[in-house]
Amino acid sequence: MEKSYSESYKAAGVDITAGYRSVELMKQYVARTMNEHCIGGLGGFGGLFELDCTGISRPVLISGTDGVGTKLRIAMLMDKHDTVGIDCVAMCVNDVICAGAKPLVFLDYIACGKNVPEKIADLVKGVAEGCVQAGAALVGGETAEMPGFYPEDEYDLAGFTVGVVDKSKILDNNTMVPGDVIIALPSSGVHSNGFSLVRKIFDLENHPEVLKTTPAELGGKTLGEALLAPTKIYVKPVLAVLEQVAVRGISHITGGGFYENIPRSLKKGCCARIKKEDVRTPGLFALMQKEGNIPERDMFNTFNMGVGMILTVPADQADKALEILHANGEPEAYRLGVIAEGEGVELC
Repeated sequence: MEKSYSESYKAAGVDITAGYRSVELMKQYVARTMNEHCIGGLGGFGGLFELDCTGISRPVLISGTDGVGTKLRIAMLMDKHDTVGIDCVAMCVNDVICAGAKPLVFLDYIACGKNVPEKIADLVKGVAEGCVQAGAALVGGETAEMPGFYPEDEYDLAGFTVGVVDKSKILDNNTMVPGDVIIALPSSGVHSNGFSLVRKIFDLENHPEVLKTTPAELGGKTLGEALLAPTKIYVKPVLAVLEQVAVRGISHITGGGFYENIPRSLKKGCCARIKKEDVRTPGLFALMQKEGNIPERDMFNTFNMGVGMILTVPADQADKALEILHANGEPEAYRLGVIAEGEGVELC
């Protein structure tokens, strides 16, 4: 590649040598995610991964894809790019574990107006950290320099994951019954959803300086730090629970909040009954509701309200599930509500 260079392409706004430099800078981060199943390295036309089906009688592959959304604007306004990659991974891997699957590989896609190798490397640094947290290998990706399509300082970031689950262990909510317990896994903040509303609430495009303020509700953090907190990755603690508990449903609480996401894991004829006072909601959400004069229902129908994921388990296994979660990186997991007869979500 040392002979690969086009003055004409560079004059059109695409510097292919910057792309090569980006790859060199990111290699150290990608290496952290490699394991014994990875074949080859970066530079090929596809990522190779040897599937180990030991202990899996009927392997089923499950895939998921997502992006970071307009949370990227916060990163751009703060000029901090090394954590949004974690969000990118989280939004994908947290989805596939809702079926009971273990994420195996991840690929990212970065589109930008101008390839600044150090910035691209920072983005991939975050992706690699997310992959390490999820136990997935970063086997490939793509960086597209698109002058005239994106402003020079802007970019988009999306990803894709593939996981595996034994067909007999795919979560089936047909076993769900009234009386089952809903367990909450706390979020790290807003995660990666609702940021178009967040940006409107604080008028960030016209007043980016507010990101440096420290509202009382945030316990000493700046608003920017609170908003940019990476999405929590729940893969390892949830997989630990799945090994020992008959989990009946999992919901990743993303855009659409409680009202859209919780019903996706419910059996027909079952509803999630949750007392509002039992939802442990961080001060950031109260701040947003106050500053934006947002109705309570809209808050619960847009944001995670402090709950990033829920597990529904049999009542007699709830304590065991909590014990496992507490021992595997979720010390603040708690009982959120119960399954009852009905449909959807009942916030009472």
